[in-house]
Amino acid sequence: MQTLPPSPMPAKMVARVVLSNRLLAALLIALVAGLAGAASAQTQAQTEAQTQAQTQAQTQAKTRPVRIVVLGDSLVAGFQIRTADAFPAQLERALKARGHAVVVMNAGVSGDTTAGGLERLAWAVPGGTDAVIVELGANDALRGLDPGRARANLDAIVSKLKSGGAEVLLAGMLAPRNFGDDYARRFDAIYGELAGKHGVLLYPFFLDGVALDAKLNLGDGLHPNPAGVAEITRRILPLVEQLIARVRAREGAGKRG
Repeated sequence: MQTLPPSPMPAKMVARVVLSNRLLAALLIALVAGLAGAASAQTQAQTEAQTQAQTQAQTQAKTRPVRIVVLGDSLVAGFQIRTADAFPAQLERALKARGHAVVVMNAGVSGDTTAGGLERLAWAVPGGTDAVIVELGANDALRGLDPGRARANLDAIVSKLKSGGAEVLLAGMLAPRNFGDDYARRFDAIYGELAGKHGVLLYPFFLDGVALDAKLNLGDGLHPNPAGVAEITRRILPLVEQLIARVRAREGAGKRG
């Protein structure tokens, strides 16, 4: 049986097929471009939303008050002066004046030693505390207590605070010289050694610029008056700002993690 050759497609029909194919290709190109544009817009919108969320989180982190506890003795408790003039209150006002969102709590107890501070640590520093300024040791030195015990107590205090997640600023004290050079040498070395061991901030002498100045102390010559507390606050303020910066940096690292 003989097979007839296929009839040639008319020219007009060929033109229509070519035109149809071109229209279909153009439609596909437009569709792909549209989908790509939509995906790009969606990605951009997601990026903008993430950026906005991060900015809001950073703003909230900066405005959330940093909770600072001042753990110490009569030098911070406000011995014979108004509570509003005590070191924690003056420090809080000074920090707020510099734009920091903070709450500074007074955990000072007159007559307290390093042993007393360690004993009451669990309830004196509440959970959720961001940073602690430790000002203890003056009464140990005034009573001539063993520098080795004072060092061990402060070591335990700093260790417990750090394990609980708090940043620490260690405020140092100097021993009176009437107990001899060896006692003074052993006692004075405590704070620098512990700050180095634990990687905490150190203010070498809490009464720097105030001790022995009659204009800045009460009649006993030992405790700062409101003007003396103001001078202590002024001098220690930059280091407390570093303490706050450490808290904020830790918060930022936690959010990124």
